[in-house]
Amino acid sequence: MNTKNVRIAAGFGAVTLALVGVSAGVSFADDKPAPATAASAADRFLGGATTVPPELVPPAGNTLTSVFKAKGVQIYGCADAKWTLIEPAASLAGITLNPVRVASALHFRGPSWESPDDGSLVEGTAPVPAPSATPNSIPQLLVTAKTTRGAGVFGGVTYIQRLSTVGGVAPATACAAGATTAVPYQAVYRFFKKS
Repeated sequence: MNTKNVRIAAGFGAVTLALVGVSAGVSFADDKPAPATAASAADRFLGGATTVPPELVPPAGNTLTSVFKAKGVQIYGCADAKWTLIEPAASLAGITLNPVRVASALHFRGPSWESPDDGSLVEGTAPVPAPSATPNSIPQLLVTAKTTRGAGVFGGVTYIQRLSTVGGVAPATACAAGATTAVPYQAVYRFFKKS
């Protein structure tokens, strides 16, 4: 490969990396110094530190390994004349923390999170709730991992935090049997693995 081809390939790689980062909301070039720790990389990705209620902190020995911003809907169905949660449906854009790299995920019934990048999956159980800081929003949660699949971003996950929730609350209106509705929501999901 000659020098001209190397320069073109390097330039193309840099443009591709920048486009991937921009599409996921990640900045690679700014006036802030590089993060010193995985936690500071997560805070930087989120635009600042996330406040975590004490009851949503995982037990000692679990380390933060990835952080995602989610945008989607909480899907409700009408049962016994009231709205009942059927499932979430959300797209997640985020980063892994060791190494720091762009990642994506899907969130759906289970509750489950799956990586379209590496096929790994985590399914949660036993959510512990805490009120959202945003009025009329679904609660924040600490979810225990029930099962995992694969060795990728979600392989070996032990706990999931749902934080900074906005929206997603079931309608307060009456409903007719068999009706469904989708309520938009946003959240931050943080995933932990054994240290």
